[in-house]
Amino acid sequence: MSASSTRPSYAAVLRMPHATRTFTAALVGRLSYGMVSLAVLLAVSRATGSYAAAGAVMALFGAASVFLSPLRAALVDRHGPRRALLPMAALYAGLLGTLAAATWRPGAPAAVLGTVAVAAGACTPPLGPTMRAVWGELVTDRRLLQRAYSLDGVAEELLFVSGPLLVGVLVGFAPPAAGVAVSALLVGIGTLAFVTSPVVKNVAVRASRARAHARTRIGRGLVQPVVVAAGVGLSLGAVDLLVLAFAEQRGHGDDTVAWIFAALSAGSAVGGLLYGAVEWRAGARVRLPALTAGLGLSLAAAGLAPGFATLTGAVVCAGFFVAPALTTAYLVADESAAPGARVQAGAWVNTAVNAGISTGAAAGGLLVGHLPVGAGFALAGGAALLAAAAVGLGTRYPRARPQKQKQKRDREQEAGSAEQAR
Repeated sequence: MSASSTRPSYAAVLRMPHATRTFTAALVGRLSYGMVSLAVLLAVSRATGSYAAAGAVMALFGAASVFLSPLRAALVDRHGPRRALLPMAALYAGLLGTLAAATWRPGAPAAVLGTVAVAAGACTPPLGPTMRAVWGELVTDRRLLQRAYSLDGVAEELLFVSGPLLVGVLVGFAPPAAGVAVSALLVGIGTLAFVTSPVVKNVAVRASRARAHARTRIGRGLVQPVVVAAGVGLSLGAVDLLVLAFAEQRGHGDDTVAWIFAALSAGSAVGGLLYGAVEWRAGARVRLPALTAGLGLSLAAAGLAPGFATLTGAVVCAGFFVAPALTTAYLVADESAAPGARVQAGAWVNTAVNAGISTGAAAGGLLVGHLPVGAGFALAGGAALLAAAAVGLGTRYPRARPQKQKQKRDREQEAGSAEQAR
């Protein structure tokens, strides 16, 4: 476990006992999530010959995965990562393998593929929320925990960038179903390596001891991070289609759109690393609405961009706030949850982000058809600003003052002990 004297840096995070092994195993499993969406989309479209069927199967898969995430996280909190994640990963990998076999050649019925996809999505192991819960147990210094969460968020961002690239390489010499099969293999190997880590076993022991207390505290303090996560997701979900419409109106090709998306991811990665390296004086609940407002203002400003270069700059600025806002949301959720409910708390934030992205994508499709692109960016930024205002004005920050009082009492006790020693 960390000590308060540990220098808060990314290297210090990875030097924690078993941290590198555990984090690497989780990333291997989570790489599956970066690959699976595109792999399933391509495999189903090739097998059925219908983009509509592929879209429907993907929607069913995504909905089952996202909206059942808190339930799966509750199983992890209740039974521990080893007893819960292994069966989930086995079922998930087996069902993805079945989907890969069914789509290897054309002719599979769309109804059968949809059924298998729903079952697979329902079993998706919550590796991200569980890894963040492990960070919470492994790192006791809150300054170091901020860096751990930032590192985790940036790594996840890179996985969702590199995952589709790996699928693109695979389909160059194999059927798209091979990407689905590789996704199944990755999640199986990664989950097995993750749950066999000694530190994950310790988390399971603590979770079982704190289970009864967790039931009474799981809902407290989660409104703020969940609302912010949903607002961030809404904004990001709409941005993809808005960027596409911007490029088409100015005669740019798909390669231009890809560069803008890459700029957003790069800005988010850089922003996350810089954010994690700063020792903030303001509490996480104070920083959260400010970061979300920064995202909203940057996206609104993107709507004023006259050309590709300025839009790219505005998108990079918006990206600077994405990873920090989500990192802070996970920090607040972790602070609000009992030790035995950390996975559930992180899963609610994760669900809010993904649900917001899906809703934002649907809303973006409507906006592009009825409003100028500039107005669409303004509304996308407005979603983040509204979330920031809601949590900034409606939350009383009940934990900040007691924490300061506790620190003051600890200092007074230390001073008293020193005086008695003299």
